[in-house]
Amino acid sequence: MQVSNIANEIHPSLTRRLFDKAKEYDNVIDLTLGDPDYPTPPEVCEAGCKAIREGKTKYTANAGLLELRTAVAEKVKNETGIEYDPSKNVIITVGAMGALYLLIKSYINEGDEVLIPAPYWINYGQMVTMSGGVPVAVSSDKEGFALSTELLEKAVTPRTRMMIINTPCNPTGEVYTKESLEAIAKIAKKNTLLVVADEAYSCILFDDAKFTSIIDIPGMRDLTILVNSFSKRYSMTGWRVGYAVGDENIISAMTRFQENVASCCPQSSQYAAIAALRGSQDSVDEMVKGYQRRRDMVVEGINKIDKLSCRKPQGTFYVFVDISKTGMNSSDFSFDLLDKAQVAVVPGITYGEDGDSYVRIALTRNDEEIREAIYRMGKYINSL
Repeated sequence: MQVSNIANEIHPSLTRRLFDKAKEYDNVIDLTLGDPDYPTPPEVCEAGCKAIREGKTKYTANAGLLELRTAVAEKVKNETGIEYDPSKNVIITVGAMGALYLLIKSYINEGDEVLIPAPYWINYGQMVTMSGGVPVAVSSDKEGFALSTELLEKAVTPRTRMMIINTPCNPTGEVYTKESLEAIAKIAKKNTLLVVADEAYSCILFDDAKFTSIIDIPGMRDLTILVNSFSKRYSMTGWRVGYAVGDENIISAMTRFQENVASCCPQSSQYAAIAALRGSQDSVDEMVKGYQRRRDMVVEGINKIDKLSCRKPQGTFYVFVDISKTGMNSSDFSFDLLDKAQVAVVPGITYGEDGDSYVRIALTRNDEEIREAIYRMGKYINSL
């Protein structure tokens, strides 16, 4: 049977291909998926289990439990000082991925262009394509992959309707400065563009890095939809809880779409998310300390390997490794590394053409495994 034209345009990511391929090897160290190895905090698990025991396993409102939406609005107010009405401006979704897809589907029309600074998470472009839009990758400053607002402004056309920003950035770990966000805001206001702010990694910051939300920039509250997730902050990837906050009309449209796509996020997961937001954040702090320790280990180890180098990421739990001196593209390097050293990494081409001289390492394995992976990478490079 013939599938749709759009279905034919959507391809499995190289991340998943490497993840699946890695299962064919014994003793493999898989550094592909951004799936934390830390457990979900016990009090969060208990809240989810308690909800199940109490029979809270039914549908909720399409926009999610009001108690959770209220907790989300309180979190945003505490972090930014900006108030949102939880009954009108917040939707709970099936992960941040659900929020992003519902948002893009709710806002763009056939042929509309969406600006995405590169390197970028591949799913952004796929979601735009699935919604009939045109993803437009905007190259960054190669020195540290800093956002090039000059190129961003040049990329705006009469068909541009939205831009997606991700800070801290997957895969580079770059954290946008306030000055960069002000420049983005100027472009958005001048051209009346909706800014989708994916802040899934906003809590994973290292050293003296400081996170600024674009809604902190004057005039951006009404032009921004915040998207966030419980997956990275609380190691809840399998619970599938995310949210979006912003304009009432857009949130309402997203809710109508969700009614027809997923109905709602699982009720027990929502109760777990309430416990996560309102409970102690000590486990989050400990995870971030662990990621920073692993980051330092990887950065030091990689920079000692001939032909490999990397910058020290400011946030996320990824390290973007420059492989250009090997003379290989990122796909060939990644599959060869897996075959000969049993270490799985993600080819940088996954994140757009700007990333083809890089591979991404996820800091989501224990210290011993990460140390061994770096050792194997060194042996592999020496064998070339």
